[in-house]
Amino acid sequence: MITIKKDVYEFLKLLRKNNNREWFDKNKSLYEIAKENVDEFAAFLINEISSFDSAVPVDTSVKKCVLRIYRDVRFSKDKAPYKNNFAIIIAEDRMKEGPVYFIHIEPDNNYIGGGYWRPSAQQLSAVRQEIDYGTSEFLSILEDKNFKDFFGELSREDVLKTNPKGYDKDHPYIEILKLKSFICIKHFEDKSWETEKGVKELLRGLKLIKPLNHFLNRALE
Repeated sequence: MITIKKDVYEFLKLLRKNNNREWFDKNKSLYEIAKENVDEFAAFLINEISSFDSAVPVDTSVKKCVLRIYRDVRFSKDKAPYKNNFAIIIAEDRMKEGPVYFIHIEPDNNYIGGGYWRPSAQQLSAVRQEIDYGTSEFLSILEDKNFKDFFGELSREDVLKTNPKGYDKDHPYIEILKLKSFICIKHFEDKSWETEKGVKELLRGLKLIKPLNHFLNRALE
């Protein structure tokens, strides 16, 4: 089993304090050591996810799943050139918009997530329609005891203030239909993923995401 090494967190803590190109260039070896471990972890997760979710190809490219640490600062007021985290996104097709398995590695802010973040207008409409037609199935996923104990409810950080077009404000599940993202999130302590026990718990969470991702993917077909 692959775990996240302490070196990854040590590098990210240093980067947070020294987020500039001069420091990064002088300490690139620390980045490369951390990145190698993250790549190994991503390869391990791809293999594990594909074992319980056949829609995810076992030969999914690690390079396409591990996000670049370099920030695009062209349209941002924050000109720090690097992200203070490593992130891994694993999906049926990384070149296509849709639901994913997400792993975020950052000191004091580690979490896994799944589902569909901010679908385009057309796809958001398709997801809402699928939820409206298949409400009982969707609710059975969200209300599954293991899912609920692990993730709680879907995130409500991204929600409409009024009812979406085409749905009455008195719709019995209008609060779900108001969502603009359909994601679940679970945070972990820093040292958790340095242990096999913690990684097993991470994998348990990813497995619980599968029914949600499959439901959302079906809406896009």
